[in-house]
Amino acid sequence: MGGTDGTAMARVLRDPVAGRYLAGVVVSGFGTSALWLTAGIWVKSLTGSDSLAALTVCAMWVPVLGGPALGALADRLDRTALLVRVNLAMACLLAALLLVDSGRTVWLVFVVLVLYGAGGVLLDAAESALVAGTVPASLLADFNGLRMTANEGVKLVAPLAGAGLYARFGGPAVALPAAVT
Repeated sequence: MGGTDGTAMARVLRDPVAGRYLAGVVVSGFGTSALWLTAGIWVKSLTGSDSLAALTVCAMWVPVLGGPALGALADRLDRTALLVRVNLAMACLLAALLLVDSGRTVWLVFVVLVLYGAGGVLLDAAESALVAGTVPASLLADFNGLRMTANEGVKLVAPLAGAGLYARFGGPAVALPAAVT
């Protein structure tokens, strides 16, 4: 970031758009990161299969291979409307995980994770372009540094919290907060 005394952070956080966006990154990233680890634990507990548990990570990340096509799609659509619609669709999609209750329904976890991953790729493309046009140019470098720090920081805490929620209350206790965030 721009300085070591925290002034860059203060400048970014004083900007109402940048501050709200960073809060959204933390909240949304928390749900996604909690689900990322917990999906594998959930599948393992329902099926007993280490291989299927490992495939949950692949399911969530395989849509990255379609990044160029999804990015081109995001460039052709109204970004604000796209962000709202995709986030709402992803919330509904995650709520479908509440139906997973046995090895017979574990396929739904994989469908949700692939679609959720595709939605994430689409959102990343739209957000990058929207941020560049929304956050003042003088704050953009510091903002992006804070955004990455927030994103990666959440990845340190959320999987443990998700695993704890799963251990205490089961898969739906992770899926529902992920849908809400």
